[in-house]
Amino acid sequence: MDKGADHTIETLERPTGEVAATLAAAFQNDPALSWIMPDAATRERMLPRFFAIMAEQSLRFGTVLTSRSRDTAALLYPAGEVKDDRLWDSLRLLAIFKATLPRGLKVAEEMQKRHPHPQPLVYLRYIGVAPSAQGQGRGGAMLREIIAQAANRGQGVLLETATPDNVAIYSRLGFEIASKWEVPGGGPKFWTMIHPAP
Repeated sequence: MDKGADHTIETLERPTGEVAATLAAAFQNDPALSWIMPDAATRERMLPRFFAIMAEQSLRFGTVLTSRSRDTAALLYPAGEVKDDRLWDSLRLLAIFKATLPRGLKVAEEMQKRHPHPQPLVYLRYIGVAPSAQGQGRGGAMLREIIAQAANRGQGVLLETATPDNVAIYSRLGFEIASKWEVPGGGPKFWTMIHPAP
């Protein structure tokens, strides 16, 4: 485990509202989620519910990493094809996104087009640091742990970002740009990035 000055990275075994709250705060102004849900008040209300579902899915199929203080969190899927067909999750997502669901589906569809098939990489679905803990190296520590865990299995890591400033951060940690793309219909620009397998 990566030990920082103020936190230890842990693997969760059950859902926690703290992880959803951390990711919701971290992604409040994310370009992609802002395009899907343009109203800031709606995002603030809905994102904790969205990330609670995402965390549950990641626990079912992959891994949820968090700092002991719960101010940093990451949701991962393992290498291989993950198909989550739970109707209950779909109904809950519909309740969250409502009329903005088509935009959310469009983003997800475009992401999937850029994934290798079969998927040989660990997929970093989301990583975020609570605003109060940003700028302290916690996200970098979490990313290094994810890269190390994947490397121990002989695997690389795949992620997407719609935040231009993140591209340089990920590049410094060894990620390479696999593709740049935009969501059709005036959607956000994304970078798909891969940290190669060792």
